[in-house]
Amino acid sequence: MEASSSLRVFVLFMFALLAATTFLSLPLTPCSNSMSRAILTSTGLDPYLISCGTGDTAQEEAPLSKDNHGNNNRTARRGGPIVTDQLWCSKPEIPADVPQPPSQCCPPMSASPPINFTFPDPTGPIRTRRPVHEVGPEYMAKYERVVALMKALPKSDPRSFHQQAQIHCAYCTGAHRQVGFSELPVQVHYSWFFFPFHRAYLYFFERIARKLLDDPEFTVPFWSWDIPEGMQIPSKFVNKSSPLYDAIRDPSHQPPKLVDLDFWQVEKNLTGEQQIQQNMWVMYKQIVSSASLPSLFHGQPYRAGDLPMPGAGTVEVAPHNTVHAWIGNGWYPNGEDMGAYYTAGRDPIFYPFHSNIDRIWEAWRDIRQAAKGNNRSQTDFTDHAWLDSSFLFYDEEARLVRVTVRDMLDIKKLGYRFSKVAMPWATARPPSTPGVNSKRGVLKSVRFPVFLDAAMSIEVMRPDALQSRQDKDDDAPEEVLVVEGIEVQDANFVKFDVYVNAVEYHKVRPGGRELAGSFVSLRHPATEDRVKTSMTVALNELLEDLGVKEETSVTVTMVPVKGKVKIGGLKIVYMFE
Repeated sequence: MEASSSLRVFVLFMFALLAATTFLSLPLTPCSNSMSRAILTSTGLDPYLISCGTGDTAQEEAPLSKDNHGNNNRTARRGGPIVTDQLWCSKPEIPADVPQPPSQCCPPMSASPPINFTFPDPTGPIRTRRPVHEVGPEYMAKYERVVALMKALPKSDPRSFHQQAQIHCAYCTGAHRQVGFSELPVQVHYSWFFFPFHRAYLYFFERIARKLLDDPEFTVPFWSWDIPEGMQIPSKFVNKSSPLYDAIRDPSHQPPKLVDLDFWQVEKNLTGEQQIQQNMWVMYKQIVSSASLPSLFHGQPYRAGDLPMPGAGTVEVAPHNTVHAWIGNGWYPNGEDMGAYYTAGRDPIFYPFHSNIDRIWEAWRDIRQAAKGNNRSQTDFTDHAWLDSSFLFYDEEARLVRVTVRDMLDIKKLGYRFSKVAMPWATARPPSTPGVNSKRGVLKSVRFPVFLDAAMSIEVMRPDALQSRQDKDDDAPEEVLVVEGIEVQDANFVKFDVYVNAVEYHKVRPGGRELAGSFVSLRHPATEDRVKTSMTVALNELLEDLGVKEETSVTVTMVPVKGKVKIGGLKIVYMFE
């Protein structure tokens, strides 16, 4: 017995010695090695207890994205593409008042490095995403089954509904860190990544759905909340016995309540006709008149080494943020589920909602192409720091895939299209309101930065160097109002409205022409409890409608609606393609 026991001890000792020797022979960042990924996976240890995303060697060894020539980059360069990697993912930044905060949002550790994305077979089918209000109950039953099947998978399965919801948490709460800049979080909101990231997110969700259903033609229908036929929460989502039901929604916004695309925790008590009209004006301004340039529509550039959240595009601010807040439950501390970044993906309505956001990207491209007569590929950014930035998703076979922004630009190559629906908002140019600037008088001098705790009117000078070109040149630059240095105090819910030439702003109808834009921020945890960002407002069409194109200045009135915010400054600049 003693000999047998001694033999067992000896064997265990030799096995431990061999394992230690093998482990120590790996690079100092063993997490970047396939063998050590397998070790971490098989042990069941929490990989976030092991420092995989710090140190110079980690920066050199972490797998990066391909450049535009198909070569693998081995270093993360400041000003270049932003890269994410599993090994640079840690605990999320969650609001302090969350009763049971998730300890981590990162995906399960893959036993092997990610594979690069490849397009589906070009000879395969082009699937059609259709609006929820047209697909009928039989098709919606398929989406119900998708969610039920995902919820039935083990939570550790990256294809499970739990893990699919966690993707949004990981990329939107600072859990992912920039490869090469571990002190900087990755945040896909309030920047030029908003549209391509969410497209990739939904694309892989859809592939997993087809696999689980064994239905190669399935697509996630889009909830067309931007047109009158779709302005209520679809009935399937309010059936308490359905997998599509989420109890953490605003109970006062159930059907037949119409969605408010300008909502921010304040009910306007409009008639149905008035609400539809306001929604049409919001859509027109955010997609047609205020989104004439890629940076205005998509959001501001965000490159490796940059601080997150440089500035959101028009659609992200509203209707995206406003609908998230409208669905979420305002009685919860952070507006969960849809109203909070870390829980939004838990609501099954999130995916049809973002299917419509994806459709709006295509609609904007069509509008721009028609207006400019340019090639469709020229409607978006051409900066390689945007095109070659990459994200990670698990596919239907539970393989980790690295996908770049450039991979997500052509939906035909991705194998889908959108059913055509009417877009009455595309011509819904809002009217101006006479006499709302007659009491302008002498405006008070303002010294920035200032806390916006009351309505504030400021005279802002216009640049004059290019004014003479605006009537002559079809490619004239866009005149843009920039609200600089926006600091959201306590990282809380915030909304403020920006009016142009409307000192008596209260006389302007909801969605009226003088309302140039709104800043809307969901509650967001951030470094030092502050969100720092900016806002841009296109002015060319607005100045024309107000009849002030020849004026040397405009009156800008900022009106706080919700939350505490500091403003760093105002200026008007010219922006080019």
